[in-house]
Amino acid sequence: MHTFDLTLDRITKVEGSASLEVRVKNNKVEHVHFKITEFKRFFTQAIRGKPLAALPQLLARICGTCSNAHVLCSIEACERALGITPSEQTMLLRTLTMYGLMIRDHALHLYLFSLPDIYHKDAFLDFDEQDPEQHQLLHDGFEVKSAGNFLATVVAGRSVHATNPVIGGFLHVPDQAQMAEAADKLQAARPAVLRLIDIFKKTPFHFDRQTHFMALVPERFGFLNGVIQTSNGLRIPEEKYRDHLEHVILPYSQASAYKHNGGSFMVGALARLNLAKNKLHPKTKANLGNTLDIFPSTDIYQNNLAQAIEILHSIDDAIDILTSSKFTAEPVITAQPREAVGVGVIEAPRGTLYHQVEVAADGKVKQGEIVVPTGQNQINIEEDIWRLVNELLPTTPKDKIPAELEKLIRAYDPCMSCAAHFLKVDWRGD
Repeated sequence: MHTFDLTLDRITKVEGSASLEVRVKNNKVEHVHFKITEFKRFFTQAIRGKPLAALPQLLARICGTCSNAHVLCSIEACERALGITPSEQTMLLRTLTMYGLMIRDHALHLYLFSLPDIYHKDAFLDFDEQDPEQHQLLHDGFEVKSAGNFLATVVAGRSVHATNPVIGGFLHVPDQAQMAEAADKLQAARPAVLRLIDIFKKTPFHFDRQTHFMALVPERFGFLNGVIQTSNGLRIPEEKYRDHLEHVILPYSQASAYKHNGGSFMVGALARLNLAKNKLHPKTKANLGNTLDIFPSTDIYQNNLAQAIEILHSIDDAIDILTSSKFTAEPVITAQPREAVGVGVIEAPRGTLYHQVEVAADGKVKQGEIVVPTGQNQINIEEDIWRLVNELLPTTPKDKIPAELEKLIRAYDPCMSCAAHFLKVDWRGD
């Protein structure tokens, strides 16, 4: 009979710090604590008294990898507080900004953190250059990530902490030559993404557990607007989203965790594909064929496949926009400050992101709230870990369990810089 404590401490390559504690007694899990120990850095306090115009850039610093999602979500909240309706061109540029982020960020997670598990490597750079398949994947990873970076840089000014998108518009727009070059790079990267999809379609890892899913579902597959939908058929307007989330205090974690209708749920690429796969770009669907039959899925490892599919959609739709649009400089829309509340909801790479801001009549921020995807997924992650450990205990040596837990956590792509390797494993038995 197994009785022990398992501690995975100091996760490296993360935004902030996280650890995991599992207690087992007589071959049964007694508790699971997935601890996010540097999740809050008092951003909601820091924004008080700041001018509204400064908010998007300030809140971009929440995250070093998906900062552009925070920029765009904050801009949406600020514009709604001010009563600003962005132009059609601005929305196209924001769409391209999001596509650049999705391509780059998903590629980072899939190539650098998830693929090594499949190929039994410690790191992506351990792939064998002499092996044709691994050699190809090394070049694929950098090509796809570079194409996303280039798109975001051309459109948004930077691939992280974008400088061009502001409340009311864009400070700079790409010229035709830049757009053509971005489209060419995306087209060149497309075969690599098809290879990536094929790999994750055949993933050897599976963990299936019934849970609920939520995502912002638009008219066409995308990440900036729509109605929040749930897997049990509920439709929630963006401004009402927070009303449907129950804040849960986990005393061992600095993160704000959430439930919906008293239970856990999942946000992210898997949720988006489960709820909106039929809205993908026509070219994407044509290339995928019966791959889309996998969805809806409750296998957490299919989150990786869903991300790979989102890269393909982002490339296909971005190419269409870049080759059919001509952007011209237009003035940034302004509005007089007023006392109001604005809500922004978008789909960040890891799931639904919520920003709320309350502004005073003088244009200064009174208060705000931010709900990030990893906080919404935290309880679901804990429940998955609980079940996985119970399943592994009868047949798996305890020194092999940490690697399985790492793979499971990585499948969620939590926003501690996508999750990576645990430096320290400490076992303590009675």
